[in-house]
Order: sequence, then C-alpha cells, then structure tokens
Amino acid sequence: MQLCVALDLPTKEENLALAKQLKRFDIWLKVGFRSFIRDGRTFLEDLKAINPSFKLFLDLKLYDIPNTMADAAEEIANLDVEMFNIHASAGKKAMQTVMQRLESMKKRPLVLSVTALTSFDYHSFKEIYGADIEEKAKQFALQSYQAGLDGVVCSVYESRMIKHETDQSFLTLTPGIRPFGEASDDQKRVADIEMAKREQVDIIVVGRPVYKADEPAQIVEKIIRSL
Repeated sequence: MQLCVALDLPTKEENLALAKQLKRFDIWLKVGFRSFIRDGRTFLEDLKAINPSFKLFLDLKLYDIPNTMADAAEEIANLDVEMFNIHASAGKKAMQTVMQRLESMKKRPLVLSVTALTSFDYHSFKEIYGADIEEKAKQFALQSYQAGLDGVVCSVYESRMIKHETDQSFLTLTPGIRPFGEASDDQKRVADIEMAKREQVDIIVVGRPVYKADEPAQIVEKIIRSL
C-alpha cells in the first residue's frame, strides 16, 4: 500500500512548504482543482524540483463528451504527471476514447476512474444515480476495467469487492482516510489504515491529518510505518 498526500492548502506557498517538509519520503502528492486552476503547470514543475521522485496525481475528475475528455487527457499526459482521473459515469465509450488516445504514447500516466465520491452517503447517492453505491461502484469498476483503465477511485468499503469483480492488479485508490481515527469532516465513508489494509487498498489519500498537523513529516513517517 502506498501513501498519497493531498495538497489542499489555501495557497501555493503553503503547499510548497508542505512538500518541502515531506521531500525525503517516496510518496504520491495529489494536486486538485483549486491548486491546479490557481497555480497551473509551474506548480507541478515546482513540486518535481523539490523532489524528482515525487509521484504526482492530478485530481481533476474529467467529465465531458468522449472526444473532449480525450483531448484533455492528452494535454494532461504532456504535463509529466504519473496519474490522473476521470469520471466513470461519463460512460464506457468516453473511457475507451481516452485510453485509445493515450495508447500511442511512449510513457503515459496511470488513468483511474471515479466510481462514487466519498462525500456521498448512501441516501444522497441513490437520489442522483438511482441505485445503491455498491451496485453502481461495481458497474463503474467493471466498465473501467473493460475500457482499459488502470484502476478506480473508490471508498475503502468497495475496494475488496472491486478487486474481486475485476483483477487484483486493478488499482484502488481511496480518499477519506483518517489514519488514526481523526474527525471525518466533509467525508461520509471514511476508514482508518487497518481497514484499508484489510480491504486490499493500493493507494490511500490523506489530507487534513497531515497538513493540519504541527509536524506533518512526523505524521507521514508514522503512516508509512503503519503501511
């Protein structure tokens, strides 16, 4: 299991300061909407300058018509990030179109699809999708696997089921991790490290418990020891 730290602080300077504190670790760094829209490609380059071994996950959750998603995916692949994501609910054709666009690249990033956002509880998810989370997560994961993606973004609660329905090598990345039982904040389906291990998660995403800590490096070191 690998660790991904979410760079969700309010400013570029704060995020870079956090990355500098973590530069000795072999970890993923997640760059989301706010950071990328505000700070752009140069922010990604700044992170690589701190530690070229940082693996960057660009968390933009593409969702559009197939060709537009493929255009965007091609541009993302040229940013030298190691992973990005798209929405599975854009449909199997959209996912296939993205992967077909990237297949000719000598080195492409990993592509994950989002099944069900961890901010959904079961009631609010069913209001939108008309089905239970587990049912739709299974469907979205199977379609993603068949479309040639590398894995999915899901909650810990769906990870084992998704691997059973697809393949053990099909990656599961889980947000909403509270490593040592911290507050869940705006996430609904959260879990700790021990549960993530039991549910065969490949990459855990940790945000607030790291960047709100007085000594983020100590928390990351503790998490890595727990993995």
